[in-house]
Amino acid sequence: MSFPGTWMTQSESVVYRVVPKCACSTIGQIMYYSDHGQFFDGDIHDAKQGLHKWAMEDSKPLITRNVQSHGSYAFTCVRNPYTRILSSFFDKICGIQRNGKRYRGNLVPLLIQKYGIEVGDPETGFAFDQIKSFRRFLLFARDTIRWRRPMEPDIHWSAMSGHISTFIVNGGRYDKIFWTEQFNDGMQDVLNGIETAHPVDLAAIPRFNESEGHGPKRAHPVEDYFDDLSMHLVYEIYKKDFQLFKYDAQNPGNKMPVGDIDLDEVHAKLRQ
Repeated sequence: MSFPGTWMTQSESVVYRVVPKCACSTIGQIMYYSDHGQFFDGDIHDAKQGLHKWAMEDSKPLITRNVQSHGSYAFTCVRNPYTRILSSFFDKICGIQRNGKRYRGNLVPLLIQKYGIEVGDPETGFAFDQIKSFRRFLLFARDTIRWRRPMEPDIHWSAMSGHISTFIVNGGRYDKIFWTEQFNDGMQDVLNGIETAHPVDLAAIPRFNESEGHGPKRAHPVEDYFDDLSMHLVYEIYKKDFQLFKYDAQNPGNKMPVGDIDLDEVHAKLRQ
């Protein structure tokens, strides 16, 4: 049994399945704070202690036992597929990563060569045609997900339902799935369902956006990036995400959900 991307507080008060680009830095810091009364100094993804993570060998048996026995409240968080793929483009493709380099080394040169994408650079203020480049990136993302070429799909733009399903297939069950777009309400429901060593005041918690400020700012409204073909591609890639997490596939400008998430439906469809 494997639970990739699963984090758990040291106190085992709560279990969280990470979904990239869905407020995971903020959620991880809240979990860390709830146990220790302070935030982790740095990017929570780099923390090697203070939080159990599936990527750490010592944590695996503890997470496995807890998840399979449903020993703790378990949750995850989702985001509108349109804004999530846009965020992935600006952060991972256009942005300079926290190590001062481009994401995944040769990925950006590959995109420039094979898909004609421009990404700009800090020296010129990241000046480039964002809409044209993003639409070409969408073709690349679709190719990686549909045909696994020219590379395997990256975790930052692979479907949320794929991340979330690994937890279910291996015997886990979620108590809550909430929307990034209604973060405080959803996270408060989680906190209300668990006991924490240190009280968490969500109104006072900063947002930990580790990718912010390292790349170009989005220059246009979300809907301007998606023409009819782009919307078709996004729906092809993320059909299950739209359906299960109740987002509006017809209107990229509406980031809010249009219905309630049915946990039983999610478990039934993602267990297959």
